Amino acid sequence: MTRGILPPTPHRAARWLRDSLRVSVLGAALASAVASTALSGTVSAQGGPPNEAQRDPRNRGGGTCTANAYNCVDAVNPLPAPNTVWMEEMTWMDVRDALKAGKTTAIIATGGMEPNGPWLVTGKHNYVLHTNCDAIARKLGNALCAPIVKFVPEGNISPASGHMASPGTISMREETFRMVLTDLVHSLKAHGFTRIILIGDSGGNQSGQRWVADSVTKIWQGSPIVAHIQEYYDYASVSKHMEQFGVNQTVAEGLHDDAEISLNMFIDDPKSIRYDERATAKKLTINGVSLADRKKATVWAKQIVEFRAKVTTEAIEKATANKGTLPAPPRRPAGN
Repeated sequence: MTRGILPPTPHRAARWLRDSLRVSVLGAALASAVASTALSGTVSAQGGPPNEAQRDPRNRGGGTCTANAYNCVDAVNPLPAPNTVWMEEMTWMDVRDALKAGKTTAIIATGGMEPNGPWLVTGKHNYVLHTNCDAIARKLGNALCAPIVKFVPEGNISPASGHMASPGTISMREETFRMVLTDLVHSLKAHGFTRIILIGDSGGNQSGQRWVADSVTKIWQGSPIVAHIQEYYDYASVSKHMEQFGVNQTVAEGLHDDAEISLNMFIDDPKSIRYDERATAKKLTINGVSLADRKKATVWAKQIVEFRAKVTTEAIEKATANKGTLPAPPRRPAGN
């Protein structure tokens, strides 16, 4: 254990969440004043004091309204809306205008950095989510994707356990993971999102997401709706669905890899599964499924993304009707 850092405990995480919620609900103004006092005497990168935004409520955009009209809260966006659902690819004006246009659902997706055999890169789940969150948001029609949370619990850091035994893995303590998710949810709520959805592409993501969603729902009483969507993480259903299209995994190679997740990565970036190198080495088979026919692989990959987006959006609407996370569905044996 790193000296000076307390070990994670559910009690400490719960206490932290309770305290942070109390501050956000009852003492936001005081917290802001304390922060401003702590920074007094410093100058921001824009040349003004760091608490300038508090003095002029019109200020937005990282600057002051008096310095430039584009920094004013009601400034007209000089550019057309971009064709993206990713907040990180939008300007603050783009996000503001999207919210005004009714895109009030935000999706928080968590991936990971872990070992996945000889063919798949360590950012496997992040590549999957880059395609899937996009598809889910567009299918919903009123949603934006927050930046993917690329670091999640992968095992003890020291002494190493789980995936941390393999180089390239980056782990996050469960307590830290829950705190990060809680702050993300608070940030999105502050900007006016009325439905905040959490999806995780690996097993270690699920319990922390559910805990955060349930915890804030108890405080906020469904306004905004915050829901963890367990149904997104169901690779067994994906595998069963793809059998009708000829994706039959007849061999278990024993790798942290399978045809469905390889195809899901492939459609986002073929380099993430080393497609060209494997084609040259004649290694484009996983669990008895050949990916060598690029056109067929592309069709399969699109079918996987469409299926996962459909299942997830349906589950999101059910969670919305429930005003929060649904009871956990039965766990299936397959998973990545």
